[in-house]
Amino acid sequence: MKLKGKIAVVTGATGGIGYEVATQLCKEGCHVIMNGLDDARGAECLKTLTDAGYSAEYHSFDVTNEDLVNQHIQAIGDKHGSIDIVVNNAGGLGGRSRFEVMTTEFYRSVMALNLDSVFFVSRAAIPYLKKGTHPTIINFTSNAAWNAGGPGAGIYGTSKAGVHTITRALAKDLAEYGIRVNAVSPGTIDTPFHSQIKSTKPEVFASWANNIMLGRLGQPKDVASVVAFLASEDAAFITAETIQIGGGQALGI
Repeated sequence: MKLKGKIAVVTGATGGIGYEVATQLCKEGCHVIMNGLDDARGAECLKTLTDAGYSAEYHSFDVTNEDLVNQHIQAIGDKHGSIDIVVNNAGGLGGRSRFEVMTTEFYRSVMALNLDSVFFVSRAAIPYLKKGTHPTIINFTSNAAWNAGGPGAGIYGTSKAGVHTITRALAKDLAEYGIRVNAVSPGTIDTPFHSQIKSTKPEVFASWANNIMLGRLGQPKDVASVVAFLASEDAAFITAETIQIGGGQALGI
């Protein structure tokens, strides 16, 4: 896929889909800079990759903190001279709250985690992406961007809808520099994101596959392979797109 030697930054890369994306990009020959907040887990992930002979490093910073994002992305860009791939994977539900009782603090925290982070990281990386080879940004949105999420997840859906739109806006803004911007929208993927319901209501978790056309839950590798494709020159004429990775879940059955 022609990714050998490329510099890739993956946020939220110490678990679930993020770690699988980091691993896949390493396998394709990238030097991967993993971001996370759990330093013990970060060290473990880094050791696993480097012990396997892959090229990687770990940076601990909060993607919702503008100053820390600027500091670390600048350090990464200055160290390597350029950045070729940015994967804005960091995000999360942040909890559940109905709008009537939702605090402003909760609202802002979810928006910061899912939308502000994309803006902060992308903005900081643009000067270095301009120096990159076939540079690209890949964001993560969600089915919730279309269906507004389940009960109490309305602001999560709202934030992910923002990611869908900022992806297209960034693509327009950066096309003149040859920087492509796309997003992936995973369906129900079997990751720790769903660990609570998986452990407390396994029958409910298992039943989710009944609403997926292909009859199974997704695996992190299903997402990572698409991200790697979008990062490659094989996707050189794809920009401003959001790719659904849900086995047909978005259509319902």
